[in-house]
Amino acid sequence: MIYLVEDDDSIRKLVIYALESQGFSARGFDHPKAFWEAFRAEMPELVLLDIMLPQEDGLSILRRLRGNPAWADLPVIMLTAKNTEYDRVEGLDFGADDYISKPFGMMELMARIRAVLRRKTPESRVTEYRVGALRVCPEKHEVLVDGNKVELTYKEFMLLKLLLENQGMVLTREVLMNRIWGLSAERENRTLDVHIRTLRAKLGSAGNAIQTVRGIGYQLNGDAP
Repeated sequence: MIYLVEDDDSIRKLVIYALESQGFSARGFDHPKAFWEAFRAEMPELVLLDIMLPQEDGLSILRRLRGNPAWADLPVIMLTAKNTEYDRVEGLDFGADDYISKPFGMMELMARIRAVLRRKTPESRVTEYRVGALRVCPEKHEVLVDGNKVELTYKEFMLLKLLLENQGMVLTREVLMNRIWGLSAERENRTLDVHIRTLRAKLGSAGNAIQTVRGIGYQLNGDAP
């Protein structure tokens, strides 16, 4: 089931029709209250979320979803007329899996949905990662260094988790940008570097395990001092 929160009747009806014609089950909501009522009765596989909404804006809804551990991994794609780099990065930093600007083509939207669902296919669950003084519990979204809790943003946590899942492997900038932000690794885009720098700082001494592989990307090395 895919939920769409969109107050524009024509867009909502068109997207729901396109989804159903592609074999998806879908429901549309014109305001957040109706969405939350349905959501609490049945959690969907993916949410398509407009930013400009009555009652509660899309970013506020996204923050609530990401703030609840039970919903934190739910795929969310933002649909919005806002198209500045700031608005796009803000939505992604709040935890959106992808971002598509209006007006958009239905074929592109369907492709984006399938791509996000592929990335979110359930994997074997790891109860806890341990690397030196670092402990990470994916299910609780909990990070500890020397027993002290470390507060990370959603994207910082997902970045750390991806590095832990591929410990010892070098992940290219392209792979990291695509998996975490759904973006290509543009040369002038410093989003990844800023997040790595902030993540290292928050992890303190444990941040030394995240190593830069110049000209390629990053890796998490459990043997690093």
